[in-house]
Amino acid sequence: MYDIIIIGAGTAGLTAAIYARRASKKILVLEAKNYGGQIINTPDIENYPAAAHISGFEFATRLFEQAKELGAEILFEKAVKIMDHNDHKEVATEDNAYQAKAVILATGSENRQLGLPNEKELLGRGISYCATCDGAFYRKKKVAVVGGGNTALEDALYLSDIAEKVYLIHRRDAFRGEASTVQKLKEKDNVEFVYNSQVTKLNAEEKLASIEVTDKEGNTGTIEVSGLFVAVGRIPQNEDFAELVELDEAGYIDASENCHTNTPGIFVAGDNRKKELRQLVTATADGAVAATEAIRYIDTL
Repeated sequence: MYDIIIIGAGTAGLTAAIYARRASKKILVLEAKNYGGQIINTPDIENYPAAAHISGFEFATRLFEQAKELGAEILFEKAVKIMDHNDHKEVATEDNAYQAKAVILATGSENRQLGLPNEKELLGRGISYCATCDGAFYRKKKVAVVGGGNTALEDALYLSDIAEKVYLIHRRDAFRGEASTVQKLKEKDNVEFVYNSQVTKLNAEEKLASIEVTDKEGNTGTIEVSGLFVAVGRIPQNEDFAELVELDEAGYIDASENCHTNTPGIFVAGDNRKKELRQLVTATADGAVAATEAIRYIDTL
């Protein structure tokens, strides 16, 4: 039996693994896809204390290697269910089952889609959810970014150095993201803001050729683009555990800064938690707090 099972090998989960291993706890990290989480797609981290100008991939790799060096066991299996046996928990994956005294949910979140016809079919043929992954394919071409948060702003800024033209489409008249990034975009000659509008249709044959954009008055126009980068939010990955942990109306785990869920022995860390700020620094903080609280819980059993 493990002391702690951590579900998710993103920034929060790997930080929790580091803290738990430094406390000599036997831990298992389960990851459904790749280590690193959302930050792995960020080309240049500027706001993390004492680690400015490091790529998200390098940051995540260093974190992963640090956890491994400390003795964290990491398996690439998707956790699908948690069973509460009071004095211990059982985590079922698609192929196996593991037991632990405590569990930390660090499952993060996934891209929210626009929900338009042929959106899925055009993935990789004009539709992308990761500018840093796919931006190079659109060098000297016209592209659009849809969204109003930091991810959308950062995507547009990144693409402005690659593409001929970048349209930044937002359904409101002001962005939610950082003002400093908005100012940088305003200084770019090849970035055009399209306010109070939504993408309502994708025009394509084999590849995306143009998008239809509708403003709040119902007026529709067509913008010719080769690529559309969707950055309209994230969906927390908590559905498989909803029977044991309380979720808010948006699907985030309802937990405060102590990272406790409503079920004793189950903790939460990272972007899948209800919180005011979802940043790299808050993910690492959550991982540290969740691990510390899990250790305290275990020591009282």
